[in-house]
Amino acid sequence: MGWYDRHARTLPWRVPPGLGETPDPYRVWLSEVMLQQTTVAVVAPYYSRFLERWPTVADLAAAPREDVLAAWAGLGYYARARKLHECALVIAREKAGRFPSNEADLLRLPGIGPYTAAAIAAIAFGRKATVIDGNVERVIARLFAVETPLTVAKAEIKALTAALVPKSRAGDFAQAMMDLGATICTPKRPACALCPWMDVCRARRKGLTEVLPRRAEKDERPVRCGVAFFASNASGFILLRRRADKGLLGGMLEVPSTPWRAEAWPRKSALTHAPFEAAWRKRTGQVAHTFTHFQLKLDVLAGAAPRDAEIDGEWVDPAKLGELALPSVMKKIIALGLRN
Repeated sequence: MGWYDRHARTLPWRVPPGLGETPDPYRVWLSEVMLQQTTVAVVAPYYSRFLERWPTVADLAAAPREDVLAAWAGLGYYARARKLHECALVIAREKAGRFPSNEADLLRLPGIGPYTAAAIAAIAFGRKATVIDGNVERVIARLFAVETPLTVAKAEIKALTAALVPKSRAGDFAQAMMDLGATICTPKRPACALCPWMDVCRARRKGLTEVLPRRAEKDERPVRCGVAFFASNASGFILLRRRADKGLLGGMLEVPSTPWRAEAWPRKSALTHAPFEAAWRKRTGQVAHTFTHFQLKLDVLAGAAPRDAEIDGEWVDPAKLGELALPSVMKKIIALGLRN
């Protein structure tokens, strides 16, 4: 089962390749960027909408960045969206709309790391490249009985994988490895009896298939606290502002708030970050959101803007929120603000 087969069940392809053809580099790149730390089930509708709206890298490059961010909203890890658009611009303006075919040149492009570069080089261009995702890590860790936790064993697993990559059809090998991990050598209850490497798998010989790969114990996510200001005007519009490009949720729209910190915000301190002076009232309930490295808890204060209030941001019609680049946590804040 190849890359097109693996994705076609949920990621719609307009024109499947013929025998011997390779996938479109643009589609390989787009899907692999979206699939970073995100499941196929979540990615599928976003991928479909992106291709419908921007079928080529030139189309994506020509789109306003705000439109790309809005289309990405809800997919998470928003730095990917900014880098996606930045990369499209570089390819369109500096590469004549063509993706480089080797890892070294691909790695120089914005937002393309070792895994994505290897995947594009191998799958779209047939280059000999070592493609390692979570599925491949699991297969190799079991095949060679690597007992070092994955966080420490990255280099060892890459070396073991590289030794297996054939000189030709590296893309097919990469797809086969990913498919093997996704369908047979699964995290729980692997179907060893169906595995083509059953007889040589060291983990199976040692009875370790259920415990490998080993993972280091995760530290408990720290909690950060903040206060969000659900501000409205006489027309019922909501105040939003754009976050700085760098940092968490960079370039996305947000509900004004205090900085997020380890300690809870006393009301008096929090109000120094309010967008304007008003009779701010605390909404019942709290917004909770989990990021990769921390958990966020937000109280929500609601207030009406005076007619002469000077604001940093823009007033937005609630009926048009679906058209904007709003991260999930901001949608939660607005939902709580509207509900009370």
